[in-house]
Amino acid sequence: MLAIRNLAFRYPACEHPALAGVSFDIQRGEVLGLLGPNGAGKTTLIAHLAGALPLQQGEITFDGKPLAAVRRDNPTRIAIAPQEYAFYPMLTVRENLACFAAAARLRGSRKQPRITECLAFSQLERYTDTRAARLSGGLKRRLNLAIAVLPEPEMLLLDEPTAGVDPQSRAFLLDAVRSLAQGGTTLLYTSHYMEEIETVATHVVIIDSGKVLTAGTLDELLREEAPRVLLKVEQLPSETLQPLLQRFGQAEYFGGEWQVTLLPHESAPRLLSAIEAAGGRVRHASFGRGNLEQLFMTLTHRSLRD
Repeated sequence: MLAIRNLAFRYPACEHPALAGVSFDIQRGEVLGLLGPNGAGKTTLIAHLAGALPLQQGEITFDGKPLAAVRRDNPTRIAIAPQEYAFYPMLTVRENLACFAAAARLRGSRKQPRITECLAFSQLERYTDTRAARLSGGLKRRLNLAIAVLPEPEMLLLDEPTAGVDPQSRAFLLDAVRSLAQGGTTLLYTSHYMEEIETVATHVVIIDSGKVLTAGTLDELLREEAPRVLLKVEQLPSETLQPLLQRFGQAEYFGGEWQVTLLPHESAPRLLSAIEAAGGRVRHASFGRGNLEQLFMTLTHRSLRD
């Protein structure tokens, strides 16, 4: 559906390019999770797809046609729910939807039904006469989404759609994303919450320094040759526990857990028995494939980004 080839972009007066030869595809009907640390190039990439930045180098095609031509002929085929609130705070929820419906060229008998459908989809019926400025953070996110889906886009760009919301609102928004995907909408979803990407995405692209580090399905990216054990251990200090774990494989500590990639001749039961024999207490253990956060931290070298 969407093909990006050798996309490169440099902002004026910047030493390093924001994008440096990015290439990947998005298939119709899939949910693609786009990950990267701060400054990786995600925002610049989304700005290109939203039509906010011109091409400097490379190409983007939509159904085989240049994206710029597609957006010119039918600008509502791709919509965006940006990280920033994209509505008029002094207007009510219904007034905002009416305003953006007109901007999306929804007229006549189609306009009011679509507004009603989007109010129901985002569960904003109780707030139709409330000024947008007075909505909670979660309700503002839902209004952002309702406005984005008004013209029934074929592809939706979601940029940090759950930033700053409570757990209940996050759960609702993730359910809404699943509903859109099941209805046939193609989605590109960016988030710093790895568990969200694992929940909703069918494919993942990780970028850093303007380059694609890896891309594929979740199963492809998280498949490992060596088994991995995640552990939370009490009653053993790190200076005692780490050498013990390293006898069984590569041992690393982050996120409050030990991660041990086992050597070929070792097993999880032997590891757990050794910890208990040394006086440790295993509070939690999981065995199997890694998760997206571990892959992300490994690929981006865990360095703190501004």
